[in-house]
Amino acid sequence: MNTVNFVTIPSSIVPDQEILVFGKQRLTYAQLADQVARLAAVFKQAGLKSHDVVATLDTNSDCYVESYYAAAKAGLTFLPLNYRAKENELEYMINAAETRLLLVGDRYLDLIERMRPRLKVESFIAIGDGRGGIPRLSDLAAKAEPDETEAEVEDEDTSILMYTSGTTSLPKGVMLSFRDFTAYVTANVEMADGTDRGVALVCVPFYHIAGTTAYMTSIWTGRKMVVMQQFDAKTWLELVAAEKVTNAFVVPTMMKQLLDEPSFSKTDLSSLTNLAYGGAAMPIQVIRRAIEAFPKTVGFVNAYGQTETTSSLTVLGPDDHRLEGSPTEVELKLKRLNSIGKPLPDVEVRVRDEEGKTLSAGEVGEIIIRTPRIMKGYAGRADDAALPDGWRATGDLGWLDEEGYVFFAGRKDDMIIRGGENIAPAEIEAVLMSHPAVDEVAVVGVPSEEWGQTVKAFVVLRKGASASEPELTEFCRSRLASFKRPEQIAFLDALPKNQLGKILRKDLRAE
Repeated sequence: MNTVNFVTIPSSIVPDQEILVFGKQRLTYAQLADQVARLAAVFKQAGLKSHDVVATLDTNSDCYVESYYAAAKAGLTFLPLNYRAKENELEYMINAAETRLLLVGDRYLDLIERMRPRLKVESFIAIGDGRGGIPRLSDLAAKAEPDETEAEVEDEDTSILMYTSGTTSLPKGVMLSFRDFTAYVTANVEMADGTDRGVALVCVPFYHIAGTTAYMTSIWTGRKMVVMQQFDAKTWLELVAAEKVTNAFVVPTMMKQLLDEPSFSKTDLSSLTNLAYGGAAMPIQVIRRAIEAFPKTVGFVNAYGQTETTSSLTVLGPDDHRLEGSPTEVELKLKRLNSIGKPLPDVEVRVRDEEGKTLSAGEVGEIIIRTPRIMKGYAGRADDAALPDGWRATGDLGWLDEEGYVFFAGRKDDMIIRGGENIAPAEIEAVLMSHPAVDEVAVVGVPSEEWGQTVKAFVVLRKGASASEPELTEFCRSRLASFKRPEQIAFLDALPKNQLGKILRKDLRAE
C-alpha cells in the first residue's frame, strides 16, 4: 500500500473535515490532498523519478507533512534531516543518501549555502520565503497542475530513509518501507470515517520516528493534528487549551518543562485524555509528579520503541499509571511505573544472556524482539543486530517480570564492568534519584588500573536544594551492594542531552 493513501482515502470520504493546523494555516482533507498532488507534480518537474531521494531540512510545518506524502505519491524516498545535526553529519547524510533534491527552510539557507560546494545535490528549493535565486516551493506549487496519478510501489520499497541520532558514531540510515508504515498505522488506529477522533498536538520533530508516526496515524484515523514548529512549554499549554487537544506525546525533558512552567496551574487542560511519553527514560519522580499535577481524566502511556522497528514495541498503559487500590496494589503499580510496559500485539520480546540463552523472569540480559515491521536494513551497511528466525537485538539491557512487563536497565554499551562484576547504571541512578535533593543523575564507568572500571555519578540537584558528595555516598551505602556504590560523585548544572532528552554518556565519559 502506498502511504499517500493515508491522505487520499480519507479525503474521498470526509473531504471537508479539518485535519491539519499549523499557526494560522488550517487545512481540510481535500485541501491537504490538493497540496500533496501539486507538490508531487513539482517533484516530477524537477526531474525526480521513482526511488530518487528528496530531503527536507527544516523544523515542523504543514509543508513538511505535505512534502512527505507528495514524495510517496511520486514513488520517491523521503529523507527527513535532523536540523540539530552537526555540519559534518548533515554532509554525510545528504551525500550518502544520494539526495537529488533538497528542500531547505529559511533558517538553514546560510548553512546549506556554506556546504553547497561539498554537496552532490542537483536541485535546491526553499520551503519558506527563500532568497539567493533558490526557487520557492510555494510559488512552484501554486503554478503546478495537481498530479492525480499515484506511483506504483512495492511493499518493500523504501518510503523513508531516517538517520539515527549519531550520538556514538556517524548516523546510520534506517530504511523504512511502505509495508512497515502500513503495518504500524493500520494495525493501531481505525480509518477516518467522520467519527470524532479528537485533536492531537504534535511537538516532537518530524525527523524523529515518533514525529513521523504521529502525523501518519493522526491523518489516517481522522484526528485533527495541531503541529508545533518546535516545542515550547508555554505555547504547548496554550495550544492544549485553545484547540481542545485530547492526545499528545512528549519526551521526559518536555514533561518536566511543562510541570515547571509557571502557567501550568492556570491552564485549562480538561480536554486532554491521553498523554504519551517516551524517547528516553522517564525519571520516576517526574512521572509521579505529572500523575498528581495533570487532571485525573488524563491517561498516561509510556511507549518504548526504536527507529529500526517503526516506532513502539512496548506500552505501559493508563491503568498502570493510576495509583489506586489497596496498599499492595499501589505498591505494585509504583514498581511497574519503572517499567516500559508490555509488548504490543505484533511484538515478541525475550531477554538473552551473552551466549544467546533465553533468561527467566527477573534475570537481566539483552532485550531481543521480533515484529513484522522491522526495517529493511541500514543503507550501505550490514545490520549487525539481526538474529536468526526474524529476531533482532536491541542493544538494550533489561528483564521481564512474571506478568510479562519489561524493565529497562540501560544500554548494553553503557554497562560498567568493575572487577569482573556487571553493573547496570540504571540501578544506581534509580537509588540516587530517590534522594530528595537530586533532580537528575547519570552514571558512567571510568577507567581504573585496579578494577578495570569504577562507578562515577554525575548529579544535578533540585533548585534550592543542597547535598554533598559524602551525604550521597552514605545514602547509597545502605541501598546498594558495595561494588555498585559510586566512588566518585560530580555535581553539574545540567546533564548533556540530545534533542529528545537522551543523556549523552559519551560526553560525560570524555569529561
